[in-house]
Amino acid sequence: MTTEHNTAPVAEDVIDQLLDAALMHVPFDGWSAASFAAAVADAGVDSTLAEVLCPRGAVDLAVAFHKRGDVLMLERLADEDMTGLRFRDKIARAVRLRLEVVDDKEAVRRGTTLFSLPQYAGDGVRLIWGTVDEIWTALGDASEDINWYTKRGSLAGVYSSTVLYWLGDDSLDHQASWEFLNRRIDNVMQFEKLKAQVQSNPLLKPLLAGPNWLAQKIKAPTARDDLPGRWTTPRS
Repeated sequence: MTTEHNTAPVAEDVIDQLLDAALMHVPFDGWSAASFAAAVADAGVDSTLAEVLCPRGAVDLAVAFHKRGDVLMLERLADEDMTGLRFRDKIARAVRLRLEVVDDKEAVRRGTTLFSLPQYAGDGVRLIWGTVDEIWTALGDASEDINWYTKRGSLAGVYSSTVLYWLGDDSLDHQASWEFLNRRIDNVMQFEKLKAQVQSNPLLKPLLAGPNWLAQKIKAPTARDDLPGRWTTPRS
């Protein structure tokens, strides 16, 4: 009898085969039904099995393509020597690596178009959140409060804007994109500095007591799932 433990790697292998085959067609047909049908034929995968593994067809392959990029980024990050780097430089390096592992910019461009559609926007948000969460986790973030969310939210904005800039960047070795990335991170750091100044201002502390109390009740997720977090019920 075949067990789930034995079938999972096989399923991943088949999806990888379909994805590799689809990437030959995506630049011309996008992440579409035509690309999916061509991938199934080229990979020699049974069409019924392909539909079971990818019920949304090319959309599921686009998701797999993005997640493959996350895995490659983590592999590159594990080999990086970041000794002596400021934390903001570690973040910049991680985002840059995430884009450098992409060997098909047109597939990303087509994916950006796909996930901007209303019916797939939720997938796009989850993928971006997953990427920035992988970055923060890989760099050792141990936040357990609202900072878990603000860090990822800020980086999601930096990452998204950098991807859009990178897609239109034709500079040598994408140097303009890395300069853009550094500027965006500097903007975030300036904002964080302003927040710290506001928090330390004795005149504003009474006004922030309520919001700060509320923020303390927000905790990072304790289990890795699709839920955005958990709420701690205030004690009476």
